[in-house]
Amino acid sequence: MYKNIFLFMTVQLSLLSHVQANDMQDHNSHNHSIGHVHMDVDGSKSKIDPDKYKNFIKGLSAGQVAIIDVKGMVCDFCARGIEKTFYDDKEVKKVSVDLGIGKVLVAYSKLKKIDVDEIKNIFLINGQTATKVIINQL
Repeated sequence: MYKNIFLFMTVQLSLLSHVQANDMQDHNSHNHSIGHVHMDVDGSKSKIDPDKYKNFIKGLSAGQVAIIDVKGMVCDFCARGIEKTFYDDKEVKKVSVDLGIGKVLVAYSKLKKIDVDEIKNIFLINGQTATKVIINQL
């Protein structure tokens, strides 16, 4: 009986690893599943809704917000990668990615010395272009 369970588990793990490898290949080539929507919005051609901005900064005390215009964010997978990369910085308090208008908001602590070139490089590494970065003090 243990042999059968072991064989069953081995086959299941083998199938799972094959599915995961195929999923990763799909993500790397941006050949996602049906229903996956790609957008390519240029953030420099849109404005942030003032209510969305107020909601983003709500509850944040003295800090800084980077408003970033982005070109080349085409899908939710891209957006989640950007969020994850920014959250790796301990001085980042909040991130909001809006694919629909090509804008990213990043709230930093007041102690962070924001480097615009570092921000632009984060996007380049993820396959997008930050076309403009504005820093607002809270």
